[in-house]
Amino acid sequence: MTPSMWLLLIGCVLLKVNCVTQRAISGDTFDAFSKNFWYEFSSPFTETYDELTEAEPKTTPDPQPFFEEHINSTNVTTQFGSTVHLHCRVNHLHDRTVSWVRRKDDALQLITFGLHTYSSDTRYTLEYQRPNDWRLQIQFANERDQGHYECQVSSHPPLVFYVLLNVVVPRVELVDERGQTTSDKFYKTRSTIELKCVISRVPQPSSYVTWKHGQRMLNYDTSRGGISVKTNILPEGAISRLYIANANEADTGNYTCSLAEIASTTIAVHVLNGENPAAMQHGGCSTSDAAPITSNPFLFVCGCPPLGVDLTTA
Repeated sequence: MTPSMWLLLIGCVLLKVNCVTQRAISGDTFDAFSKNFWYEFSSPFTETYDELTEAEPKTTPDPQPFFEEHINSTNVTTQFGSTVHLHCRVNHLHDRTVSWVRRKDDALQLITFGLHTYSSDTRYTLEYQRPNDWRLQIQFANERDQGHYECQVSSHPPLVFYVLLNVVVPRVELVDERGQTTSDKFYKTRSTIELKCVISRVPQPSSYVTWKHGQRMLNYDTSRGGISVKTNILPEGAISRLYIANANEADTGNYTCSLAEIASTTIAVHVLNGENPAAMQHGGCSTSDAAPITSNPFLFVCGCPPLGVDLTTA
């Protein structure tokens, strides 16, 4: 600004102050000053009094919770007897609550609410894992645990993550030389007993296959001698073979093949002295040919009479 403009501005200010002073002397002190007193001399002046009032603070709503998984459902497969975890990872939970429920037909069964477990089945527990995993733990899973589970978040609208649990029950079978399941095998004395156990439907292959004769464990038995166990692990199971050399009548009895404590099957082994085991196991006669002779315990094996019995003279 030029000096002349400064002089003009100062003169206006002095004139304004003089006017205000005169009004104050008259007793109206508060109203003497204009509300926009200092803004009248601003250059340029573009604001009004209403625009200068302090704006009310704006509140930003909390972000909505969401599941970490890209899709809101998953399938979980576990082995019978194992411990399984159903995961539910929630971001931006804030003050919302996570619940686990099980759906059976049209009914919902509450399992957990927050960190508390409400199921009467003690195998079910809530295992929270930082930072955001509200996982449901099920111990000793069995076929009854199969089905639909829901992880629910108490937002508006509610969020639901669906889990379908499948429990696979292993299959343990004792088979003969033709690969067919059998419940009895016959051997001559001084022959070698060979039992084949086929284990299938095992999502997590395990070499923990045990053999028992009655209640006696055979895997590490050194008292008898001539016993060996060979187990081959397969992608979804195993094949285990038990060998017992130089069989005698004391080896007769029930033999059990077990997959840990999960599943097992039993076969009856007969060690015969002087009989023909092949005739017992693979005889070609039908059940209609069996003769009612009660003096021999092996009469009805495979529907054939015992070797050496002449039915025509009976």
